[in-house]
Amino acid sequence: MKRILTVDDSSSIRQMVNFTLTKAGYEVAEAVDGKDGLGKIGGGKFDLIITDLNMPNLDGIQLITAVRQLPGCSFIPILMLSTESQAEKKAEGKKAGATGWIVKPFNADQLVLVVQKLVK
Repeated sequence: MKRILTVDDSSSIRQMVNFTLTKAGYEVAEAVDGKDGLGKIGGGKFDLIITDLNMPNLDGIQLITAVRQLPGCSFIPILMLSTESQAEKKAEGKKAGATGWIVKPFNADQLVLVVQKLVK
């Protein structure tokens, strides 16, 4: 079973992502912020990381930058799930190593389709 880590300081967003992706057949782990997420990534193998941008302790861009420096993590797909939709923010995310970007509020079917494309 493919494992996905969702990193978001909003418990309702984590629950929605978890519910949507578990129903689609994925195993989902949750982290409350970038620092928590980084700890979980270091301790386990994930096939995809979904992260928010604006979080306390370590934001999404900082998390992506840190993940890309971990051994064996340079090719894990990372999806930004954020209310931010400005081109500059997307460019900053892509430069840090984000694979894709979905704007909140998200459509559950759209999220599953994107995840299926990234996790084979």
